[in-house]
Amino acid sequence: MQLTRLREVVFTATAVVTVIGFGVVSTPTAGQAPPSALVNQQSQEALEAARGASPQTAESTYAYFQKDAEEFLANAIERVWDPTSPYPEPPRMPWGDPSLQGYWSFASYTPLERPDELAGRPLYSPEEAIEIFQRQVHADASVDPATVHYDWTEFALDNWQTPIRPNRRTSLIVDPPEGKLPALTPEGLERFQAQQRRDTLASRGLAERCILGNDGPPNVPFTQNTAHSRIVQTRDYVLLITEENSDVRIFPLDNSAHPPGSVRKWLGDSRAHWEGDTLVVETTNFHEERKWEGSAGNMHLVERFTRVADDTLLYEATVTDPTTWEEPWTMEIPLPMMDKPGLFEFACHEHNYGIINVVRGAQVRAAEYEAESAR
Repeated sequence: MQLTRLREVVFTATAVVTVIGFGVVSTPTAGQAPPSALVNQQSQEALEAARGASPQTAESTYAYFQKDAEEFLANAIERVWDPTSPYPEPPRMPWGDPSLQGYWSFASYTPLERPDELAGRPLYSPEEAIEIFQRQVHADASVDPATVHYDWTEFALDNWQTPIRPNRRTSLIVDPPEGKLPALTPEGLERFQAQQRRDTLASRGLAERCILGNDGPPNVPFTQNTAHSRIVQTRDYVLLITEENSDVRIFPLDNSAHPPGSVRKWLGDSRAHWEGDTLVVETTNFHEERKWEGSAGNMHLVERFTRVADDTLLYEATVTDPTTWEEPWTMEIPLPMMDKPGLFEFACHEHNYGIINVVRGAQVRAAEYEAESAR
């Protein structure tokens, strides 16, 4: 199926309430400071009001995209990712290294952490993986009009509009074996809480403010349109280019050392080497102000890129930071190859109206919360 990134017909879905797509905000308990100023934004009353005001429903949205969705599903379920299958001989560059070149998608429906109800089950059966994948695609293509952020599907940016496939994994995390992030250290927990979004501009992340991208490293899929990447390969360097914010990471293959610890970069300093048919990338020297799930500059990241099929690249990442997590953790994502033309301009900019309105709305919510608490 050939899907275009832009469509000729505009299909609108309006809503009274816009819910930010970066996470669900829970209402704090009495006497506890709100984890975010976006309080009450997902009350059932607000959701129903938004759905009632919309000219569309989830069902009518799916009917609009049904033909594309069904065609996509018919192709996707033929290629279930099975981590237990052997890898064939990879294609190679003219000088003999495995070829990693191409456009790859980091999109995934598999959660980072294994749901509690799947404890002890690292893998679905192929049939279960297909069934769950079908439900996820249907939900994505349906688009609840009460939870509109950007209309990803209209512009072919939704996860199901990539070459994403069913995955037998029940979580992206493969170590620890229970598929959960390790516990935060006391220091890491303190940083994690300090990094939460509040009602000030400074508390909103650099990605949300369009200053930097949010494709990692490590590249953890969490929302739409943040998953498109390109790898360019030479004898001496490998480049990973991401669509989000047009970030470029350069991996030298010359056995050179990392710079001194006083030299810090937002994306870290990377060095790469080959271990058999796998490219291993070690990244250190992250900037101390770079925030990532509680970490702040002390992360040691090892990424592994392996061509496991003509149209699939396996991405593995091991994160070590004893100041943030009590033990290292590893995740695995199969990256399907994307059709050309590949990457598009990422036209987000710092002075966008979205973040201005988000902060204004957050301040209103904070004032409402304080007024309610004072009663």
